[in-house]
Amino acid sequence: MQFDRKDKDDAKLLALYKTLLYPRMVEEKMLILLRQGRIGKWFSGIGQEAIAVGTTLAMQSDEYILPMHRNLGVFTSRNIPLKKLMAQWQGKISGFTKGRDRSFHFGTQDYKIVGMISHLGPQLALADGIALADLIADRKKATLVFTGEGATSEGDFHEALNVAAVWDLPVIFIIENNGYGLSTPKNEQFKCENLVDKAIGYGMEGFKIDGNNILEVYDKITEIAESIRENPRPVLVECLTFRMRGHEEASGTKYVPQALFDEWGKKDPVKNFENFLLTQGVLNEDLIASIKIGFKRDIENEVEEAFAETEPIANPTVEQEDMYFPYQQNVVSPTGEEKEIRYLDAISDGLKQAMQRYPELVIMGQDVAEYGGAFKITDGFVSAFGKARVRNTPICESAIVGTGLGLSINGAKAIVEMQFADFVTCGFNQIVNNLAKTHYRWGEKADVVVRMPTGAGTGAGPFHSQSNEAWFTKTPGLKVVYPAFPYDAKGLLIAAVEDPNPVIYFEHKYLYRSLTGMVPDGYYTVEIGKANVLKQGNQLTVITYGLGVHWALAYLKENPTISATLVDLVSLQPWDKETVEKTVKATGRVLILHEDTLSSGFGAELSAHIAEHCFKYLDAPVMRCASLDTAIPMSKILEDSFLAKSRLGETIENLLAY
Repeated sequence: MQFDRKDKDDAKLLALYKTLLYPRMVEEKMLILLRQGRIGKWFSGIGQEAIAVGTTLAMQSDEYILPMHRNLGVFTSRNIPLKKLMAQWQGKISGFTKGRDRSFHFGTQDYKIVGMISHLGPQLALADGIALADLIADRKKATLVFTGEGATSEGDFHEALNVAAVWDLPVIFIIENNGYGLSTPKNEQFKCENLVDKAIGYGMEGFKIDGNNILEVYDKITEIAESIRENPRPVLVECLTFRMRGHEEASGTKYVPQALFDEWGKKDPVKNFENFLLTQGVLNEDLIASIKIGFKRDIENEVEEAFAETEPIANPTVEQEDMYFPYQQNVVSPTGEEKEIRYLDAISDGLKQAMQRYPELVIMGQDVAEYGGAFKITDGFVSAFGKARVRNTPICESAIVGTGLGLSINGAKAIVEMQFADFVTCGFNQIVNNLAKTHYRWGEKADVVVRMPTGAGTGAGPFHSQSNEAWFTKTPGLKVVYPAFPYDAKGLLIAAVEDPNPVIYFEHKYLYRSLTGMVPDGYYTVEIGKANVLKQGNQLTVITYGLGVHWALAYLKENPTISATLVDLVSLQPWDKETVEKTVKATGRVLILHEDTLSSGFGAELSAHIAEHCFKYLDAPVMRCASLDTAIPMSKILEDSFLAKSRLGETIENLLAY
């Protein structure tokens, strides 16, 4: 291994050595603790320390780094106390996740580090969002994110690099090519000779470096970071290294040929750099011994202090509350004149006023810029707010949701438009595992609104008409709203933007141009979690939301002899249990109506809650009226038969006759 000290003085080289040695000695201590049975799991980065340490030292202390399992050197190089790290690994209350997640699955704003989730690939898009926030604010910062050679096969890798390239984002993508994805060798992971060659396909620069050479890593990343701060653009760096331990210690290494261990053992990053510094006169044996004695003492002390830290105390109330960033909504009353506008225009007006109120708010989605979106809701927004804040995206829902989370982490707000709610499947992981769990895991907000044009009635068929709200109402950490009227559509959207928690905002496509209502000109919000009672009656309660509200209104208008209380839930997560229970107790009969399919639709949750909490007030079974348990057909005849509306009258008659 050839080292080039360039203009580094002895003090600089000695500091690099100490920073490289420390995580190695921590790891050696972890392996002892594992053998002693004092810890249960460890993902070893022995042999790969030069990448984590060299890249981290090359970045400015206020620049974000997004590491992975084997990047202990990132955390130690950012001077996070070992006691705090050990508390995290042991699930102590003083750890970064309060015992809720393990290993390096956490982030910390204090040290500008954002850890991965187990799916690995999604964090690459977070780096895009962090860099985008810096780019828009002209902060001249770089962001660095890690991935392994195995995760380069994931779609998230492609999406994140493509977005970064198209938007010229100052991101350094580090591939740690250590030869194996758990037990699968690289020749079974990808066909290309060099992973860095992938850079060509994205139109970005790519470099392959010796990941075991601390000086090469440090110098190259320093050079790249300095360059992209002034000339923003992404760069891909493949760092060649080797995993000298198993994927995690329990997996062992029997699947690795001994010849590879022999070859890479000679390239040990710590030992080689130590030998180089001995030849340079920077180190001597006495100094090495002294440094190691000091590190060993400090490590022993901090580890034992962490073991003595308090264990978490299970408190279900606290656990549930911590799924969400603390926020008390301050409902803003309407101002200004009212005018009758379409449902679609109310959404557009809410978006516009939110963009005016929050200069850090960014709208992203397919065709949302000059074209104005598939439904023209953002028409004219580019001229009003500029392309930096109203951004056409490549077709990559996962990356854009992840970018939204990255924007939030770096102080901005994001609205992500799904062109159709059906397409959210391509971004599902980012929503349910990243947006929803971020605050619970490490206390960070996820200030992202996902707009979901939803529903049937337009003959659009199985892939443009689904009602998929139930996918999200069962996911803790998300808020879900579904306005049925223009007034609520505007006020709820602004409320969703104000809320620092992730909000899934459903807007019904059929209502866009078919429904009008009186809407105030001024800025106002609607309370999230509060239902509306639209009609009062004494024979039954109809509970519904979205297009179901209008089905129910039309039916009751056509059947004036039926006395019904009609509840529009408006919000599905949280939902207004108090109003529902009050109306159920008053009428004794309940019909739950929704456009979604019957099995496991949101109505099932409502029905279960009513049966559990209002049973003694019921005069009949809780009945549901929902769409057929099939995919949604395109033909109008078939679609009409599919929809719950076709069975509404029959269901009400059965309920009243019970």
